[in-house]
Amino acid sequence: MSLPALENVNIKSIQPLATPAVMRERIPVTPAAAEAVRAGRAAIERILDRDDPRILAIVGPCSIHNLDAAAQYAHRLRALSDEVSDAILVVMRVYFEKPRSVLGWKGLVNDPYLDDTFRIEDGLGMARRFLIEVAELGLPAATEFLDTLVPQYLADLVSWSAIGARTAEAQTHRELASGLSMPVGFKNGTDGSLDACVNGIASALGRHHFLGVTDDGLPAVFSTTGNPYAHVVLRGGHEPNFDREHVAECERRLKAAHLPRSIVVDCSHANSHKRPEEQGAVLRDVLSQIEDGDSSLRGFMLESFLEWGNQKIPKDIRQLRPGLSVTDACIDWPTTEELMREARARLLRIK
Repeated sequence: MSLPALENVNIKSIQPLATPAVMRERIPVTPAAAEAVRAGRAAIERILDRDDPRILAIVGPCSIHNLDAAAQYAHRLRALSDEVSDAILVVMRVYFEKPRSVLGWKGLVNDPYLDDTFRIEDGLGMARRFLIEVAELGLPAATEFLDTLVPQYLADLVSWSAIGARTAEAQTHRELASGLSMPVGFKNGTDGSLDACVNGIASALGRHHFLGVTDDGLPAVFSTTGNPYAHVVLRGGHEPNFDREHVAECERRLKAAHLPRSIVVDCSHANSHKRPEEQGAVLRDVLSQIEDGDSSLRGFMLESFLEWGNQKIPKDIRQLRPGLSVTDACIDWPTTEELMREARARLLRIK
């Protein structure tokens, strides 16, 4: 008598994937890239510790979909980074994974050719090569970790990471954050509530034991020491939360929970109602708070690309404009330069 099918009932196919060790052997980190990642992490930690008076700026596209355009952006950002480095530490947004509320393109790792072929191994390789290219420019990189296996392939090249609004409540992501080797920002919930990020930070600071996969692809139990550089990212919710009242409430919540009062403000997403023209107003408000002595504000985030706005992914991928976002709308490069130079000038006056 045959047994009923009990496993993989809804699985269409299973495709083996190169292990993290094999991927890193194929695409090894260079000495220059490794030093840039290390230096970037150390600089961000000093800013969070208040040992460096500069402000952290995480700047770049909502998502990476065209590597040539992203490389052009990275070279421009590197030059701008040098220009503002006496007041601002610039880290490039290099986001390869995109959370979806329902369905949609999930990012370069999941579907690198934007054609529903889901060549994930190709996506991981493309992402790894691009992160090395960015690091070799001397530019630290920031990303959001969504799939908990992806850090095994990419985390050695990342200087700052985010746990997003949809995953900040997840135990798996809090455990992951506790073991990551770089500072981690927890975003507030999509409704604007602080519970997910405050509790997420408290959890990430602690020690955890969880199931994972080794670099050689074997299941294992991972034990962590906790991540001392977990902090809040305010991204808005039903209403923006970058203003003084909301920042003060976040400070009170962190103090009550005996957590470090370090806050990064996302000038995009709900804080700007996803309208790129409002990002500048958000940044200027944050700068005013810093000018008035709020030391908990340690950084800001701008969604910025070569062109203004965004585009839908067409059926004919050849019609895509390489420097225009395919996810959230971004400010363009001239606006990015203007805002960053203004931020530098205002921050230098504080000194």
